[in-house]
Amino acid sequence: MDLAHNALMVLIALAIDALVGDPDRVWRRVAHPVVLIGRGIEALDRRLNRLDLDESERRRRGVVAITIVALAALATGAVIAWTLADIPFGVVAEGAVASVFLAQKSLYLHVAAVRTAFAAGGLGAARQAVSMIVGRDPKRLDEAGVSRAAIESLAENFADGVVAPALWGVVLGLPGIIAYKAINTADSMIGHKTERHLAFGRAAARLDDYVNLAPARLSGAIVVVAALLTRRPWRKAWAAMRRDAPLHASPNAGWPEAATGGALGLALGGPRSYGGRLVDDPYMNRDGDPQATPQDISRALRLFLTACAVHAALWAGALAVFI
Repeated sequence: MDLAHNALMVLIALAIDALVGDPDRVWRRVAHPVVLIGRGIEALDRRLNRLDLDESERRRRGVVAITIVALAALATGAVIAWTLADIPFGVVAEGAVASVFLAQKSLYLHVAAVRTAFAAGGLGAARQAVSMIVGRDPKRLDEAGVSRAAIESLAENFADGVVAPALWGVVLGLPGIIAYKAINTADSMIGHKTERHLAFGRAAARLDDYVNLAPARLSGAIVVVAALLTRRPWRKAWAAMRRDAPLHASPNAGWPEAATGGALGLALGGPRSYGGRLVDDPYMNRDGDPQATPQDISRALRLFLTACAVHAALWAGALAVFI
């Protein structure tokens, strides 16, 4: 395992993603790899997940499904990496492929669009913009709710859209990035506590929890460092993360959320509505102010940019050690 090669590939991927992101003109012409992964998961769901089967059989089939998804992703990444290994500047080509599975620029743009919508069209436009990045009911959200939702999405997706694929890329190379993204996509599609997916999607949800354990905690620590560098109350960010993150319904989402809330002085999370169902989650940084504003979105975006810079610097330092 060449960790120096992997770290260099990840740094190249982060740089390309920061500069280029996900250009719509490309993905309008060809299917995005994550869309292709999603189609495969959807096919397995249709083929294997039958409601007439008993719960234990559906759980077993769910294990089979996520195993197929993960192994296919690993194999695809290995074939691509092997193909590029012997060409000139092959690591740059690998980085370009890996950048497709990162979300720094697209995440920034989607959250910034909510801030812009507030200024251009008021609450109604902001609700429409935030509905593109969160699953909760936008019509039930007031200004504070929309602002919090955008900031929470920014924090959580920093972990699973940036830090997690990069970490698995350093550990396992391009196969690790693609496999992580496949597992994360499977969780988003079938890892729900609904009648159809409670049993079948359980293995996908559990595996996603496991592969995000280290990245979520690392992302929280990075946010604390970013708070220090931007002269935010980093001690409060650290304390909120240590105190409140374990209370989150997810074993992972609370770490970057609580750190971000502490850094911005906001109470994130809390009760919210999904599909007309109230979810009574605890607040992350419960001592903060729940009345977030569009200006807080701007502050969160500046914190996010600094966190991305810290994250890149982390792997640059690792590369210096691995060489």
